[in-house]
Amino acid sequence: MKNLSTDALRAFVTVLELGGFTQAGDYLGRTQPAISMQIKKLEQQLGQSLLIRRGQSVELTKAGQLFRPYARQILALNDEAIEQFHHELLAGKVRLGIPSEFASTLLPKIVGLFSQSHPNVTLEVTSDLSKNLLHDSRRLDYDLILGLHPDPSLVDNQNIVKLDELVWVTSDDHDTHLQAPTPLIVAPEGCIYRARAVEQLTECGIPWRLVYTNPDLAGIRSAIEEGLGVTVLAKSTVPDNLRILKASERYPKLGKMAISLVKPQPANSQAVERLAEYLSASLN
Repeated sequence: MKNLSTDALRAFVTVLELGGFTQAGDYLGRTQPAISMQIKKLEQQLGQSLLIRRGQSVELTKAGQLFRPYARQILALNDEAIEQFHHELLAGKVRLGIPSEFASTLLPKIVGLFSQSHPNVTLEVTSDLSKNLLHDSRRLDYDLILGLHPDPSLVDNQNIVKLDELVWVTSDDHDTHLQAPTPLIVAPEGCIYRARAVEQLTECGIPWRLVYTNPDLAGIRSAIEEGLGVTVLAKSTVPDNLRILKASERYPKLGKMAISLVKPQPANSQAVERLAEYLSASLN
């Protein structure tokens, strides 16, 4: 009888949760080739291919889809058993502020995986515009703040965890982006994406009009899918069913933004430190 390696199972599940081999390696503290070898070992033990690489992303094969719940269940039991008898169980409360621009895309998956791995850590997550989270009067309400910054040069390099390109996004099924004036779908005032879109279009003398405003990015994505207009998103958060527009005279380059991780006050628990390490590795 063959025995499945929990290390290989964890590599498999983490690749799925974080969306890539490099991200999984960063989180698990291993190199990308080491993660690849563990997945290959798992596939050899099962006699089935589990994953298909497509550029920087991965997809499950039919066998991978069938195997995924088994892998998660085995790991859950393994982790439960270890935590049951571990005398230094990670516990506590962490108040996390996350930017609303990322609230419905990347972060729920990342935060969800951390909660599964550390069920005795209570996370209090608040979603708001970065300018509100980072305002002096509110900073001490949080143990950790993920913030978005339109000008990376103004951010302390020690706090930057990722630089992300801003891109124009449209529906994969409509030609709304060809309309004039440019139909914009954006969040309310204060959103970095909105500010950059309006700024670049105005500077380039390109006519534009607001067709839909929604504070919820899930609502914005739905409006894009229906062909109501175009928007701006961080490249790493663009879903597969939306299309990135190439920079052109009508859609100028938008540059990059910085994602920072700030500790407004000295960390007072191991849980805060662990979440900070996890977020940094996951976003990179």
